Amino acid sequence: MHEDTYDFIVVGSGSAGGVLANRLSEHGKYKVLCLEAGTKGAKYIWTRPPLGIAYMIDNPEVNWRYESEPSPSLGGRSIPVPRGKLLGGSSAMNGIVYNRGQKIDYDTWSAQGCKGWSYREVLPYFKKIESTEIGLDEYRGRTGPMKVIQSAKLCPFFDYFIAAAQSAGIPHNPDYSGAQQEGVSMAQITCWRGERQSTATSYIEPARGRPNLEVLQGAEATSLILEGKRCVGVRYRRDGRMREVRATREVIVSSGAANTPKLLELSGIGSPEILRRHGIRLVHELNGVGENLRDHYAGIMKWRFNRPGISAATRGRGWRLGLEVLRWGLLRTGLIAQGHGAMRVFTRSSPELNEPDLMMVVSPYIIDIKKSGKSRKISEVEGYMMYTHVQRTESTGSIHIRSSDPAAPPVINYRFLESDYDRRVAVAAVRRARDIAAASPMREVIAEELAPGVHVQSDEAILDFIRKTGQITQHMVGTCRMGHDERAVVDERLRVHGIAGLRIADASIMPTIISGNTSVPCMMIGEKCADMVLEDAVRPALTSRREPELAVS
Repeated sequence: MHEDTYDFIVVGSGSAGGVLANRLSEHGKYKVLCLEAGTKGAKYIWTRPPLGIAYMIDNPEVNWRYESEPSPSLGGRSIPVPRGKLLGGSSAMNGIVYNRGQKIDYDTWSAQGCKGWSYREVLPYFKKIESTEIGLDEYRGRTGPMKVIQSAKLCPFFDYFIAAAQSAGIPHNPDYSGAQQEGVSMAQITCWRGERQSTATSYIEPARGRPNLEVLQGAEATSLILEGKRCVGVRYRRDGRMREVRATREVIVSSGAANTPKLLELSGIGSPEILRRHGIRLVHELNGVGENLRDHYAGIMKWRFNRPGISAATRGRGWRLGLEVLRWGLLRTGLIAQGHGAMRVFTRSSPELNEPDLMMVVSPYIIDIKKSGKSRKISEVEGYMMYTHVQRTESTGSIHIRSSDPAAPPVINYRFLESDYDRRVAVAAVRRARDIAAASPMREVIAEELAPGVHVQSDEAILDFIRKTGQITQHMVGTCRMGHDERAVVDERLRVHGIAGLRIADASIMPTIISGNTSVPCMMIGEKCADMVLEDAVRPALTSRREPELAVS
């Protein structure tokens, strides 16, 4: 039964929000509401098979279908920015890859003043998330809700590639989430018995029977309810009607790196200049809202084999695809039970470095992507493809509201390859991928490099190729970053600076981008935030250390 007042309101059911909904309601003491804009649930037909991502990547039923603004860093293009709009958020429509990033990522946050976020301090939360047989107990969890397995070698390509990577000086690494990330590895995936594991399946559905938890789908948050410098609730639209709910303790916004800054700005929290431009009354000035946008931007390289039977191309087309559908339906195995990008390479752009600074996502087939970037299918060409990118990008963009209308999509301004570091490492990633292709036994089975092609050799030509054809890998972060300087939005306990009763827990709080996929790190953020919220609930309410400012009309 829907009520109007709860102890905690969680806005979003994605990688962090789904975890929070579960953990805050776990002990039965508090009434919890989780608002989810999407209407589809954990049993939606395309979210269950891991390769069902192909049918969600441009589906308005489950995808916000945002697009970036045209940018010189994208060769003047606008590119699709998929974001999940269903129970489980983007965890319910991503490539299911499990990747924590590196120790240095979290130690960097701690060194920047984010106390409590070092690798040693976040590792217990990563272990709490997962149940896996991979790796050592020191690094891996065995009893968590999220099942983690390793991708299967479905065709001869994988053994060819691993051997070639080793010939090129890249070691085989059986667990890139263990002691070190560096090496070539089969991807670790959040999958169990051939089905996707998302926060919808692993956190929300097991908790939905609790009388103190309500999960409200089809409820799109339009603004926060602020009384002075305190957040007391949320306004949302459902079934065409505007409604309000109140929180006696806290509102936690987990709407993702695109929609969280949008919600804050619609509520009057952000840059005075941006709010004034759209006729929104300034309630609280936080100039960092929507800034510091980072993502992984990848050049997409392709090779053709000189003989059939090496890649998995034929398994994804025609009558053989029908067999794969049957195999998944009956046995939950085969191509459809794998995520996209079944292999990972983490390596260094220079031997002098201590940690890998570039990543390659490797697939045993070629995906044909239409110029719009919205339609994708497995190519008839027998070959393979790699996404090559910088791990810890420096160049930053922004996300801001387009207007005061909550239905208007945000303005996403990506700025890639603007720093010397980003350009140098992006070029090195392409050259390192070519090193593997030129090593035995890969060189014996490759007929030609299809993209960018052997004629593309100079640094500038490679950068031009990446700018004009590259794609994001959907790891946007940083738009409400954690810290204590004038551009920080939340403190180390994820409380919004200067606003009581309001926290943020999602990829937007990351001060810098991590060395890998973002879904599981967001689950870690959700787990850690839940602990902090519950700790603070048993002592007098605290606000951020930054003193609230007077409201400005």
